[in-house]
Amino acid sequence: MNPDLSRRECLQAIGLGVWTAGAVPFTWPLLGIAQESKPTVTLPPLNRFSRVVQDWFVDQVRSIEERILAEQAALKTKADAEAYVRKVQEKIRKCFGPEPERTPLNARVTKVVEREQYRIENVIFESRPGFLVTANAYVPKNRQGPFPGVVGSCGHSANGKAGDAYQPFAQTLAKLGYVSLIFDPIGQGERLQYVDEQLKPKRGIGVAEHLHAGNQQFLVGEFFGAWRAWDGIRALDYLLSRDDVDPKHAGITGNSGGGTMTTWLCGLDHRWTMGAPGCFVTTFRRNLENELPADTEQCPPRVLAEGLDHSDFLTAMAPKPVIILAKERDYFDVRGATEAYLRLKRIYSLLGQPDNVQLQVGPTEHGYSVENREAMYRFFNRAVGLPTIESEPEPTIEKDDTLQCTPKGQVAGLKSRTVFSFTSEKSRDLSAKRKPLGGEDLKTGLRDVLKLPMADTSPEYRILRTIKRNYPKPHATHYAVETEPNMLAVVTLLGDKPHYSRPPNNVGRAVLYVAHQSADEELTNEPLIRELLAAEPGVAFYALDVRGIGESRPDTCGADQFARPYGSDFFYSAHSIMLDRPYVGQKTFDVLRVLDWLSSFGQREVHLAAKGWGTLPALFSAVLAKTVTQVTLKESLDSYASLAEDEDYNWPLSSFVPGVLSRFDLPDCYRELGGKKLRRV
Repeated sequence: MNPDLSRRECLQAIGLGVWTAGAVPFTWPLLGIAQESKPTVTLPPLNRFSRVVQDWFVDQVRSIEERILAEQAALKTKADAEAYVRKVQEKIRKCFGPEPERTPLNARVTKVVEREQYRIENVIFESRPGFLVTANAYVPKNRQGPFPGVVGSCGHSANGKAGDAYQPFAQTLAKLGYVSLIFDPIGQGERLQYVDEQLKPKRGIGVAEHLHAGNQQFLVGEFFGAWRAWDGIRALDYLLSRDDVDPKHAGITGNSGGGTMTTWLCGLDHRWTMGAPGCFVTTFRRNLENELPADTEQCPPRVLAEGLDHSDFLTAMAPKPVIILAKERDYFDVRGATEAYLRLKRIYSLLGQPDNVQLQVGPTEHGYSVENREAMYRFFNRAVGLPTIESEPEPTIEKDDTLQCTPKGQVAGLKSRTVFSFTSEKSRDLSAKRKPLGGEDLKTGLRDVLKLPMADTSPEYRILRTIKRNYPKPHATHYAVETEPNMLAVVTLLGDKPHYSRPPNNVGRAVLYVAHQSADEELTNEPLIRELLAAEPGVAFYALDVRGIGESRPDTCGADQFARPYGSDFFYSAHSIMLDRPYVGQKTFDVLRVLDWLSSFGQREVHLAAKGWGTLPALFSAVLAKTVTQVTLKESLDSYASLAEDEDYNWPLSSFVPGVLSRFDLPDCYRELGGKKLRRV
């Protein structure tokens, strides 16, 4: 029995009765049930392929992991390992892009807090011109410097550097004889990007800000993770500019989101001499299979396409000392942490330094807990030649105000620039430099940025069991079109008569409607569909769910999470960027393959219509496909520039094309369709 059928449909299918809406008795005779009722019959949405998207992505990532493991298994000598290290360093830089200009830090100490064994300097510096970073430097007292230095990268604490898990390691490192610099991440602590007039958060703290600022950056070819990492690199610049810091010993540590930044930074800057990422390092496959969404900055562009995994960012600093800090009950899978460690161990062994890589697995859940902090102290002390430590001394948790660097508790109070201000400025600069694009140049640009694969055969398809729905035509036939191996797009043909076979042959013209979020729901409720049916009576009418919506809407990443900021639509959009195949490009490919499929039945003149999210793959397909002769788009986007320059944009990452504004914008596509009777509703 199909679990997606309604109860009524299931009972009808096995002959147990009928259920009729209205003020009449309804019975299930064989069950002995009879009663008066006025039930409201609401058919559940069709969702027969809820796992196809997840399974497709798993197949892609497993295939990449197999290639990574095969390449690493082929390393036999020290020279092989050294060449591999150089190779991953080059790939990492390709994913993160070139470093920005090293502008003056303009660092200043705004307050000094004296404690018995150390002092705390509250520091502000500029990682980019006008872009303020707040930090606390914990400096040993009653000791002779210069001291080894450690940069601390925070996880998702609302109060950033003042978090209860982060003050203890910064204090203890100072007590042990390190200068420890811990800074606020973008969107946390004193560095909120979206605040009201009272400097209170408008979009939440941490994840909410990271996603909103980071998703938007893709349009202008930026990566939020590179921005976050650049703050860490400039923090290292500041640390090494101090006379009391020994440049021969520079470590980096952090947990969760800070573990992410520690991992990326190990691969991005050669000056680190030791690293200790906590509660992040696993494998991309484990995160995907476990349906674990991650912030934008945790999903580097092209990283999977380049054949990189978490361990490779640590390999990039081999054979310098690095310890992976994991937790037994963490949602970052400890199996992946162990796999990453074993990969590193082999490469470090080939390089002659097997003891320079370690794995610590704490017994508890996610967090920079004391046992992992103590493992970090022991590991760093061994690396720099300081005495070992048995246990962490009792920390003193300072109040947020004590560690505050700004007068009002937010850099916005000092008129710091925001990430959005840079994004919107770059969008305007790109628009000013960009020339109008059309013809074959526009088609080439579309294929390039959407990463469209080649396809020259008509796709295979399945004819699905008919399910009675409340559609504007009495009959419907459903087809599952295999647009690429193991991926399906679902097409619904409406008709006045029953049709159980292939689509009609040689009818010449068809209307293809690309759904916003569900063809099933929109066939029932969308006025545009009724308008199209009335305007072209007798013309074959098809409605399409591209991958990831409607019939293949994923049921992953938690219940009712599909369109939420951390939901499954974002989850696969982020993985698409890591695979270097934008999600909207995959959806465009689905439309193009369905157009090929229709052509194989003689339907060579297509009126392509769409609504909302569906308008983008429809628009791109209309530019590329010769069979499209008419286009209707409802609630379509004016331009990508309008999104990049709107602080309160509300389109999802699944509609974004990384770097698109350096090549073209949507008005170029609209102009191109002037000869195809384009109508925007």
